[in-house]
Amino acid sequence: MLPPPITVSSLDVSRLEPLLEKLADDASADLEEELLRATVVAPAAVPANVVTMNSRVRCREQSSGREWAVTLVYPRDVGRPDCVSVLAPVGAALLGLSVGQSIDWPGPNGRTLRLSILEIEYQPEAAGDFDL
Repeated sequence: MLPPPITVSSLDVSRLEPLLEKLADDASADLEEELLRATVVAPAAVPANVVTMNSRVRCREQSSGREWAVTLVYPRDVGRPDCVSVLAPVGAALLGLSVGQSIDWPGPNGRTLRLSILEIEYQPEAAGDFDL
């Protein structure tokens, strides 16, 4: 299955590229692949239904029907409750997705899980918070 199209803020890209330059592992490779295939737009042009850095996202795992909310963060912020790093496989996969899109990601025990974006509860760009 082909990955869905994604949109990423140029501000997020400018903040993530230096992080990627410091790392050389599978996590950074996954994120780098996502950024290479993304449509990059100015922060003010990011649609409000797109997952950006520091967005709070409500999602559902399709096979179990389990729903939860998580905030997509930089690695330095991982200790906060309900946060997932953009360097985690699911974090890299979430970046740039829109409400209604789904992705497959490797879950525990090598099982592939399908995750669907249900809602963007908070997006910095939509809120005018460009300094997060």
